[in-house]
Amino acid sequence: MNTLIDALAADFENFAPEMVASPKASAYRIYRDTRFSKNKAPYKTHVAAVFPRQGLGKHEGAGFYVHIACDEVLVGGGLYMPLPEDLVALRSHISGNWGQLRTIVKSPSFRRLLGDINGEQLVRVPRGFAADHPGADYLRMKQFLAGRTLDPKVATTAKFYPLVVETFRTMLPFIRFLNEPIVRRHRIRERQEQMLR
Repeated sequence: MNTLIDALAADFENFAPEMVASPKASAYRIYRDTRFSKNKAPYKTHVAAVFPRQGLGKHEGAGFYVHIACDEVLVGGGLYMPLPEDLVALRSHISGNWGQLRTIVKSPSFRRLLGDINGEQLVRVPRGFAADHPGADYLRMKQFLAGRTLDPKVATTAKFYPLVVETFRTMLPFIRFLNEPIVRRHRIRERQEQMLR
């Protein structure tokens, strides 16, 4: 996993310089959090890494994700558990730019590799947005995820790394769209905090 992370760090410089890849920031621990789980097995059965956007925390904003298990390889990413205020900012961004998001996720390359975006969603369009908004399907979303599941055998072949890079390159416009309002909101908050000092 560290070798994969190091290789991505070099490649990100060429196509996604804002994304972070380092063993400390990216690699997940192999230990499970058993405190609130009925399953008390101490170790995970997969290895995983996340690649967040620079300037945001490991689980803030949208990022890339990869995990390798004995039964699958998952390569993808998106926005998993946005902070409530980030989700509000993103929905406002989608409201004014839903056509741009649709163009990204309906592009032939995105559809071919990743299919549709998915994740938890509300039953109705959230308050503050018209129920008949043309981007209503996106406004109802609480998570924005995309990915592809591969045969686990691919992880031991020379095809694995190019598949990861291809997936991340294809996802990059989607990740950037999701991060744009979140980064803007964080910068505004940082400026306000500096003014108060």
